[in-house]
Amino acid sequence: MILTALSSAIALLVPIIILGAAWVLASRSTEDREKSSPFECGFDPKSTARIPFSTRFFLLAIIFIVFDIEIVLLMPLPTILHTSDVFTTVTTSVLFLMILLIGLIHEWKEGSLDWSS
Repeated sequence: MILTALSSAIALLVPIIILGAAWVLASRSTEDREKSSPFECGFDPKSTARIPFSTRFFLLAIIFIVFDIEIVLLMPLPTILHTSDVFTTVTTSVLFLMILLIGLIHEWKEGSLDWSS
């Protein structure tokens, strides 16, 4: 009982201490306009240092990563079919594919896969 209470207290205190230390170390003094502006050989910059980024491209990249991970998770299925219960493996894989298909249909209807607009 005492060991559980002690481990719970440690589990609560360690993240609080780490967050507190990060907050103290990350706090900055008053921001100076010159310090926060980009530096270009001592002169004012000719253009902005921030390049605009298309959020549609970012969303499409995230969708690609999700479906790429799907393929990685489906690759061992032929090997698993030989070593385990076929019904359980097929049921699990069909459920997995149905969830991903529902996600794909949702993305399609939402227009996230339409690059032209």
